[in-house]
Amino acid sequence: MTKLVIVESPTKAATIKKYLGKGYIIAASVGHIRDLPQSRFAIDVDNGFAPEYIPIRGKANIINDLKKLAKSADKVFLAPDPDREGEAISWHLATLLNLDPAKDVRVTFNEITKTAIKEGMNNARSINMDLVDAQQARRVLDRIVGYKISPFLWKKVKPGLSAGRVQSVVVKLIVDREREIRAFEPEEYWTIDADLLTEGKKPFTAKYYGTATKKKELACKEDADAVLADIDGAEFKVVSIKHVDKSRAPLPPFMTSTLLQEAAKRLNFTSQRTMRIAQELYEGVSISGRGTVGMITYMRTDSLRLSNEVIASARSFIGERFGSAYLPSAPRHYKTKKSAQDAHEAIRPTDPYLVPAEVKSSLSSDQYRLYKLIWERFIACQMTNALLDNVNVDVLANRSMFKTSGFTVKFPGFMSVWMESKEDKEDNRKLPDMNEGEIAELVKLIPEQKFTQPPARYSENTLIKELEEKEIGRPSTYSAIISTVSKRDYIRKDGKFFEPTPLGEAVTELMEANFSDIVSTEFTAGMEEKLDEIAAGEKVWNRVVGDFYDDFKHELTTAEEKLGDTRVKVPDEVTDIICDKCGRNMVIKMGRNGKFLACPGFPECRNTKPLTEDAIGTCPVCGSKIVARRSKKGAKFYGCSNYPGCKFMTWDDPTKESCPQCGSTLFVKRNFRYRVGVHCLKEGCGYERLNKSSGKSAKSGEDKK
Repeated sequence: MTKLVIVESPTKAATIKKYLGKGYIIAASVGHIRDLPQSRFAIDVDNGFAPEYIPIRGKANIINDLKKLAKSADKVFLAPDPDREGEAISWHLATLLNLDPAKDVRVTFNEITKTAIKEGMNNARSINMDLVDAQQARRVLDRIVGYKISPFLWKKVKPGLSAGRVQSVVVKLIVDREREIRAFEPEEYWTIDADLLTEGKKPFTAKYYGTATKKKELACKEDADAVLADIDGAEFKVVSIKHVDKSRAPLPPFMTSTLLQEAAKRLNFTSQRTMRIAQELYEGVSISGRGTVGMITYMRTDSLRLSNEVIASARSFIGERFGSAYLPSAPRHYKTKKSAQDAHEAIRPTDPYLVPAEVKSSLSSDQYRLYKLIWERFIACQMTNALLDNVNVDVLANRSMFKTSGFTVKFPGFMSVWMESKEDKEDNRKLPDMNEGEIAELVKLIPEQKFTQPPARYSENTLIKELEEKEIGRPSTYSAIISTVSKRDYIRKDGKFFEPTPLGEAVTELMEANFSDIVSTEFTAGMEEKLDEIAAGEKVWNRVVGDFYDDFKHELTTAEEKLGDTRVKVPDEVTDIICDKCGRNMVIKMGRNGKFLACPGFPECRNTKPLTEDAIGTCPVCGSKIVARRSKKGAKFYGCSNYPGCKFMTWDDPTKESCPQCGSTLFVKRNFRYRVGVHCLKEGCGYERLNKSSGKSAKSGEDKK
């Protein structure tokens, strides 16, 4: 009997084939195969908001191949990813392949291991239409907002803009934070630090606190001067040393949102990069001596649940590698929040014995770093608490109290594997030995004027944390949301932090004035809750959409009547680049071929320049700086800053590495969109170094380093 198993990814297909063996054909749909057409609204609002699905352009050959395979197979199983999107893909496949969704055609794998795949195949079920309906409701809602508000923005702001149900809220969060920063008025305050020596001549620093009985803030120089006068010539006496043992418990394993936050904070990964690498680890990596192995469980999850089997395996590993002192008396279980879908386990390694250092040679640099993060967090979550000795020291100088604190690790417990990022920076927090009653020698007093700081802009990890706390969107969508609003030029990154563009601010102001519900965090979170209720079978999807559409249609009509022919002017973005013809600061304009620099003195000054951004590295032809440019279609490429004097250009990203043979900048070498190594573009050099998974160097024939 021939059985056909259809998954989403070709990589996953190869991994599963190894475990299922003969009698099974594994094929891939390569993601969605049907969707709403891009050129039409395709939602019948008068007939229950019925969507019109069509095969996705470019998927005709895949669909035909799947139909042939399904026709010749005795049994067909649909095994896309185990989430709402995967359930919807299964339903679309069943429709195209004439399969009955009510029969046992759906299988899911929380991890790509032999045990999980066998278990999934033995527990085939019908397609969950509640999950399909929840995905359809989301898709229809997004289509309504996008296709109805986007034309409104074209008329009122400029052509080519688009709006999104969740994306608009994300942009508003970033705009609101920028408004807070601009409205912030700093307040003065002072601090006084005392650099001291113990009687044993060991240095430590204590900070001014107030009096022995009350904390006091120093609001101005006069306050600081009064303290300095009080302690002038005074002895600094250690009046109190308190040791407090504190037990610190490990953090829970990762779910999607916390993985995205931690990867951004520790590895400087964007959410898109994190999810791409996690998908690779989930689908399977070729491990030396093991073949293709799924390294982690499914990475789109809001659950902290762990299977008893993997907890037992982790405890066995911890006992062997660290000893019984590092094993808690009972396994640790973590509580998942009430609003979670809890469809899958937490993100964890499929096998605790796959130690990162031991499989490093089989992984790319990014895969290794992310896998190490996931593995360490998981192992730590099943270890004993760390025991810290916290020391608090009070030093009195006349009537002024100074305080300092530190800690030492009495027993590391889980901290042997996982340290919080702030703890990594506190290696010097151990205080020197001292005794109550001893007199510390004053080395220096450091009074310093400071000012309160505005709230920080959102970074990748703080934005994701905010989205999670406000329940905007779902963790599985965060990466796509951030990527979308960045591509639409509503936000941009300044270093690690997001800021709104003038366009993003103008569109947000227009949305706030006319579509307050769409940009309301409470409304958006409420809609997510309704989608969850649809998934649970508690609400009918088209009724939820209908309730939304009635109010939305009224808002749209009112907005069009109110604004009439009024257009919103988007302010030009002023740069620090000076026009070499008239001396004005040039501004960024948008043309048919993308952004460019223009003089604001038009039409009296018509000077324009291409907009470039500095890139790392130097030109391999003439040694000048490399700059990033955009093609007519918006694709990024790199060229020499000395153009047209030097016409070097490449699509390959420059790296910080220098060629070991000629010293020129090395560039990323790709096979289609996948990075396979680095190479030198200096004429006559020919150096290249391939990743381990890419085999041998095409130039030298030597194994890649």
